[in-house]
Amino acid sequence: MANRLAGATSPYLLQHADNPVDWWQWSDEAFAEARRRDVPVLISVGYAACHWCHVMAHESFEDEQIAKLMNEGFVPIKVDREERPDVDAVYMTATQAMTGQGGWPMTVFATPEGDPFFCGTYFPKPNFANLLTSVTTAWRDQREQVIEQGANVVKAIGGSQLVGGPKAPVSSELLAAAANGLLAEQDLTNGGFGGAPKFPPHMAMLFLLRHYQRTRSEEALEAVRFAAEKMGRGGIYDQLAGGFARYSVDASWTVPHFEKMLYDNAVLLQVYTQLWRLTDDPYARRIADETAEFLLRDLGTPAGGLASALDADAAGVEGLTYAWTPAQLVEALGEEDGKWAADLFRVTPEGTFEHGSSVLVLARDIDAADPSLVARWHDVRARLLSARAGRPQPARDDKVVASWNGLAVTALAEYSILTGAASSPASASSAAVASSAAVASASTDASASAVASSGAAVASAAVEIAEVLATRHVVDGRLRRVSRDGQVGEPVGVLEDYGCVAEAFLAVHQLTADAVWLDRARELLDAALEHFPTGDGGFYDTADDAERLVTRPADPTDNATPSGLSAICAALVAYAALSGEPSYREAADAALATAGPVIGKHPRYAGYSAAVAEAALTGPYEIAIAAPAGQEGPLLAAAHRHAPPGTVVVAGEPDRPGVPLLADRPLQGGVPTAYVCRGFVCDRPVTSPEELTTRLT
Repeated sequence: MANRLAGATSPYLLQHADNPVDWWQWSDEAFAEARRRDVPVLISVGYAACHWCHVMAHESFEDEQIAKLMNEGFVPIKVDREERPDVDAVYMTATQAMTGQGGWPMTVFATPEGDPFFCGTYFPKPNFANLLTSVTTAWRDQREQVIEQGANVVKAIGGSQLVGGPKAPVSSELLAAAANGLLAEQDLTNGGFGGAPKFPPHMAMLFLLRHYQRTRSEEALEAVRFAAEKMGRGGIYDQLAGGFARYSVDASWTVPHFEKMLYDNAVLLQVYTQLWRLTDDPYARRIADETAEFLLRDLGTPAGGLASALDADAAGVEGLTYAWTPAQLVEALGEEDGKWAADLFRVTPEGTFEHGSSVLVLARDIDAADPSLVARWHDVRARLLSARAGRPQPARDDKVVASWNGLAVTALAEYSILTGAASSPASASSAAVASSAAVASASTDASASAVASSGAAVASAAVEIAEVLATRHVVDGRLRRVSRDGQVGEPVGVLEDYGCVAEAFLAVHQLTADAVWLDRARELLDAALEHFPTGDGGFYDTADDAERLVTRPADPTDNATPSGLSAICAALVAYAALSGEPSYREAADAALATAGPVIGKHPRYAGYSAAVAEAALTGPYEIAIAAPAGQEGPLLAAAHRHAPPGTVVVAGEPDRPGVPLLADRPLQGGVPTAYVCRGFVCDRPVTSPEELTTRLT
């Protein structure tokens, strides 16, 4: 019999709709029920693609005896962390404070007022059964101590403690300290930073690329290039279909946790695109191409927007879709090609994964090989991918998350511009409607790889996804966090959503030179400045009129995604450069100063803030290209190819309405003209790509 989750919109909650556990969704009613029954709440937080969430569900939440203990002693509440990042942030802080670590599934026992008094992550079934009994007994016999413990935890994790702390304004010295700190932690054998488990350090890589552009630090560039190569050749990258898994369980990027998250792939698309721009490395370009293709082909949803994730498991088995044995390669390819593929992808009888199977890695540099070998490699990949399609496939979490789609829009727009996919602002805008149907069908159409390989479709897909965010997720001037099947959800946007979506709208404004995107970005930034400030220059992660939790989170650190603070700063810096309105830059500078101590001392947890700081320190540059429609191409290509970190670029007819960067920018001698500015103060205009390149380099 289905429980209360049967009416949920979250795919993660729906996975638990048939549990014998009497789950409640996060709601005032759930806590009122706990007070009525005089029992604690048990808050279980996870997400649809989480492998260990599935393990605990199968072991415990589907077990009748465990369910009986949970139902009799608690009000069980199930939370999708991707829908409610605010709830997740508050209780993850408590979990980390109490246990020294965190992760998902997260298991929290709290008072009926929501104060957490015991926290953990995954518990094996016997341990969980004992824990349920022990907590029930403690609540009955030691109530006073339990309530006191909860009050102490809330006091310790209070969001106010993150407000009003020390500040460090952006400076070249601060960013040098951040770069040196990262380089000191570099894994010189495998690339990246630190040891296992290893997460793609995408935001730190973006920072180092921008740092290289400003300082010409070859060490910074090489750290990115080396990590990008090791990751792209490792098992963390899907060697057949493209796309990165969330993390590697080992230091060598060989065996991943197989879930593929939208946010990782969006930021990694930016990394590989920028790396290709700076180095002309064909390997970086290939990974960028394949990642863009993965995003549109595998995560495009019928109602528009990109899905959140692909699951780690298929048919209840982790990695079932992706791992191979030598015999399976021979079966799919024949004896000769099977052995060749085993050597190329390092598939051995011993295996690197489970039961003698291996995760495919690229053992040799194939991109620069003889054309006949490259052709054979492409043929083998296609045949293996076809064979893999006959296996059980991972489930897809098809909810559309505002901030993650914002990251993807920014990355796709940037990719389309830098690779020449967006031949002109007009072409990107006019193709958007046609793109909608293509992206919507991409997840089911076997030939949908053409969607991403067509340059115009990438540009127009970015516009179309942004349109979904603007028309579906913005409700009465405020953002909603999620939608699914074309219907917007109830969870309100957090600061991360406002920052990432506003930055996406500004990327589309630069792609199309359409004034509406600048206006839409301003609407979101004004709402953020009104509802999220801390009063000391920083920002809370939740709005002043959002649901009150036991604390109000204000975390400046970047984690798997940019922090709300770093995301809103990125959008504020870009908007100020595009609009010429200094108040937005002043807000960004004040907020970045609150993150300064983290940037300088803990750069692995401030990569996006540091990247934004590089743009702010550089200017950023503003480049206006005044040109008749269709004639901006050579200057536009030079601008994007050589632009310093964080540069904003807009091309269009002089004095285009609603586009401040094109105001009072006439053609010189009747030909397309580029204006290079900072703070809306411009150098002498130039009319040739060569002059523009010299000006920028």
